Amino acid sequence: MPVHHRHLARLAALAPAVLLAACAEEAVVYPEPPPPPVVAVVEPPPPLPVYEQPLCPGPGYIWTPGYWAHAPGGYYWVPGTWVLPPQPGVLWTPGYWGWSGAVFVFHAGYWGPHVGFYGGVNYGHGYGGSGYEGGRWENNEFRYNTAVNNVNVTEIHNTYNTTVINNITVNRISYNGGAGGVSAQPTPQEQAAGHERHFQPTAEQAQHERGAGGNHALYLNENHGRPAIGATPRAGAFEDRGAVPVHEEGREEERRPERAAEAERPAPRPVVQPELPPPHPAPAPQPHPAPQNAAQQRHPPGPPPQNRKPPPPQAAPSRPQPQAQHPRPEPEHHEPYPQ
Repeated sequence: MPVHHRHLARLAALAPAVLLAACAEEAVVYPEPPPPPVVAVVEPPPPLPVYEQPLCPGPGYIWTPGYWAHAPGGYYWVPGTWVLPPQPGVLWTPGYWGWSGAVFVFHAGYWGPHVGFYGGVNYGHGYGGSGYEGGRWENNEFRYNTAVNNVNVTEIHNTYNTTVINNITVNRISYNGGAGGVSAQPTPQEQAAGHERHFQPTAEQAQHERGAGGNHALYLNENHGRPAIGATPRAGAFEDRGAVPVHEEGREEERRPERAAEAERPAPRPVVQPELPPPHPAPAPQPHPAPQNAAQQRHPPGPPPQNRKPPPPQAAPSRPQPQAQHPRPEPEHHEPYPQ
């Protein structure tokens, strides 16, 4: 075989391999972004502040609760906010602080088909320490549980109402393990959810956390555990008029029960009070009597009659008239007889 024919045959044999290599270069699968760096702190995070949930901005948004993050300047509050998920069908597992035996380590939150373990921390608004009761996916559409979510049902129609019974001790503890921490352990379902495919926080969530870290008013050393902003209607909307403040008092129980239990709690029966007779009018104050002599004090007069006409005056009793005295008969004077 001539030399040029041998080269052609060799090129023909290599053609499929070249085509496969070219296709492989076009079908490159880029890896997911790396997880956030591990943050470890000696001091435990402060208690969770109390705040109301802002109004949901529209369909498809999912609530992500606020949490304490840490930077070189110390702990700072990342307000809770409504976020669009990276794709339909995934739910948010909040991050939490956990005691590792020597330091507190922050376990970052993630998106996944099921809610995993988040330390048993009661973040409220559907995140009572295990799972999520604020909504569910149905046919690639997220439905909201209005018992725990602040949703305008005139604009968002994919809703339902289910009472949430919280059997977890209600408190403001923001970490798991260690002295004073939550002692919850992951369930088998939560462990399985931790091994599913996860999505890291979205770019909006990352920007939201960076914006909170640049706000000095949200740092613990400035607000002493009561940040000015508790939650925002959208990620990064710290100046939005829909942002809600933190309550001054402790959490409603310390933490408020879910709205469903409050809405469906039967109203107390009215207490029927027995009818009482009208009270007697108090007697009008009487003027102080003038000083009395000793004889009057021994026989004090009775109370003056009220609303009575005084009796007519009686005639004074007539004094007895002195009887006429008849003159005594004088003895008769006889002239002596002449002797």
